[in-house]
Amino acid sequence: MESSSDQLATLRAYARLERETAMESLVRGGQDPATASEEVPEIDELVVYSLREDRLEELGLLAQYSLARLTARAGGPDADAHTRNADRVEFQILREIAAKFPELTVAVWRAGDRLEIS
Repeated sequence: MESSSDQLATLRAYARLERETAMESLVRGGQDPATASEEVPEIDELVVYSLREDRLEELGLLAQYSLARLTARAGGPDADAHTRNADRVEFQILREIAAKFPELTVAVWRAGDRLEIS
């Protein structure tokens, strides 16, 4: 089994490649490099998103979570409930990520900043 520091190094390498690819695509499409740099998530943020998706899948909640986010975005009478439920699940997973990978704490809180937890 891979140690958490080895796992983090691997995830960061993949995230770096993903970020560079996204940046190149935007710049080749005519976007200003400075603007593109601000729009594309930082490497550690991409790692957090990847770990979140992996954990949702491990828990068997990826489909439910994705549908809840999609339903919330679409609006409707239950949109707020779906947002709250998805935010609650995501917040718990982000806490787990920060506990397992303290180096990602800043990126975790950046990712969790948009969540509404009561």
